[in-house]
Amino acid sequence: MSGAASLSSVRGVHPCWPDTNELPSHAERFLPKLTKREFLASLPLPIAAALLPGCKPSTGPADSAAAPTAAKRKRVAFVTNGVASFWTIAAAGVKAAGEKFDIDASTLMPAEGISDQKRMIEDLLTRGIDGIAVSPIDPANQRDILNEAAKRTKLITHDSDAPDSDRLLYIGMDNYKAGRLCGELVRESMPKGGSVMLFIGRLEQDNAKRRRQGVIDAILGRSEDSTRFDPPSDVLSANGFKIVGTLTDQFDRAKGKANAEDTLAKFPDIGCMVGMFGYNPPLLLEALGQANKLGVVKCVAFDEDDATLAGVKSGAVHGTVVQNPYLYGFKSVEILAALARGNMGVIPASKFMDIPARQIRKDNVDEFWADLKAKMLPAN
Repeated sequence: MSGAASLSSVRGVHPCWPDTNELPSHAERFLPKLTKREFLASLPLPIAAALLPGCKPSTGPADSAAAPTAAKRKRVAFVTNGVASFWTIAAAGVKAAGEKFDIDASTLMPAEGISDQKRMIEDLLTRGIDGIAVSPIDPANQRDILNEAAKRTKLITHDSDAPDSDRLLYIGMDNYKAGRLCGELVRESMPKGGSVMLFIGRLEQDNAKRRRQGVIDAILGRSEDSTRFDPPSDVLSANGFKIVGTLTDQFDRAKGKANAEDTLAKFPDIGCMVGMFGYNPPLLLEALGQANKLGVVKCVAFDEDDATLAGVKSGAVHGTVVQNPYLYGFKSVEILAALARGNMGVIPASKFMDIPARQIRKDNVDEFWADLKAKMLPAN
């Protein structure tokens, strides 16, 4: 074996082999007539390696293998159906769960409706997200993108469901039952009956349809039937009440307030205004305040916007039906974290995780509001 061949063999196992002719001085004293390269090339491989400063002889192929890299951190996303204070509360739950379950969790709020939400989902899939929790804006017309997401990642829904899609689980409340709770508040606020106008963001969402129908059925004293649907333009009368219509605003705050102002102008005898999306009740209160009709026209609400809770406390709002957006965010991330790590056992047979709604009136608003504020405080 030539010296050159031996050197090549040593280099193949010992990357710390020098390119120069440097040799430890103690070795040079013993073989003054040999060059340093010749000296090392003449030795058995383990001995030659041992003479190199800072280099250990090889004990096998495992020594040359790269150290295993740390497992890639899982990433999940919580996609809302719009921008509202309701979702700010949910985002706090997302953040807390991300920290507890050691997973990267982000909240995305589409400001421009269904096209914006679709773009967000497509972008997440392109980036290889490990799980998505989404509140679909129009589940019937989003089935293709939802099913594509379900093929490429772990997909669940929250707040509003897409029951005909391939999603793994729905986290939220039964919106029809929650609507009936709201209808009960309307009847409490107007024990002698009267005229009512309903206000909501949009009716394409599954939660909106079911919520509105629950309100109507409870006000009119109907039996429970979550499959029933009354057209929004219909005037409905029974049980001493008249529901004069349902106005939508597509998450446009200016439109929402204009709907309230137009109602007060068109129906001077209106008895109650019902805001069914979180931002609707504060807009109703603004319009009522400007018309000097706070307390004169009853207001019944959904969700826990600060202005709504302040209205309950002051008596301007008879009551509100609250969900638990904090828990929507927290449980969504908890479930997605488990799914991303291969634990499919977290999915119940019903594919539904019920987080019940509750009624908030003047007698329990302080306790509820204090608990909500505590959840929104940053973690120490």
